[in-house]
Amino acid sequence: MSNASTEMKIKGMTCSHCKRAVEQAISKVQGVDRVDVDLQLGKAIVHGSIDESALIAAVEEEGYSAQIVPVSKQS
Repeated sequence: MSNASTEMKIKGMTCSHCKRAVEQAISKVQGVDRVDVDLQLGKAIVHGSIDESALIAAVEEEGYSAQIVPVSKQS
């Protein structure tokens, strides 16, 4: 489980309806506090204590492909 924020790359969104569908699907995942979807960049930032595989499954269930963007560690 991830806590804080998780970035996702989402492929297949082409319009505001797509954006809304992804936002609603992600919002229903247990532990999600807030989701911000950027249609132009094809990404979502999800805030909360989240099971990453549940996020991917929710997006894929809507017909889009999704992957978690690894957090880059800065030293």
